Amino acid sequence: MPSFLEGLPFWWLVLALFLIVFCRAQATYWIARGAVAGASRSRWGRWLDSAAVRRGSALLDRWGLPVVTVSFVTVGLQTVMNAAAGLARVPWRRYLLAMVPGCVAWAFLYATVGLAVFWAVVAALAGSPWGIAAVALLVVAAVVAVTVVRHRGSRTGGSSRLP
Repeated sequence: MPSFLEGLPFWWLVLALFLIVFCRAQATYWIARGAVAGASRSRWGRWLDSAAVRRGSALLDRWGLPVVTVSFVTVGLQTVMNAAAGLARVPWRRYLLAMVPGCVAWAFLYATVGLAVFWAVVAALAGSPWGIAAVALLVVAAVVAVTVVRHRGSRTGGSSRLP
């Protein structure tokens, strides 16, 4: 655990973790919103205002916000979903309603077992050449999997279409 969090009483630790994840999620959302605003002034602006993008934004706005909440208890999805909400221009109040419960869950998860497990894994991997090899193998496998999925999607036209 980072030294500035060590020794904090449990509720102060939860509050500190909540504030950290809250600020990070908000920054991701607003950076994505800003990127859309900047792109709207470029040649991409017409595409951003197209019917397909409006339908996609409406779907995320209507059905996708629970995914923002759940993303906080997953590994690797949290930043993507916060950025997606910003890119889709989800209204801030609705985004906030989905984000806050996720931040609370993340803070409790990391205050109890999350940070301990994370630092135990880092310590185990740092001292072992096998651990470093395992991490490298996982990274290569993830890159291969993403490449295969994208290649299949581009051949069939599946993932690039909006409903």
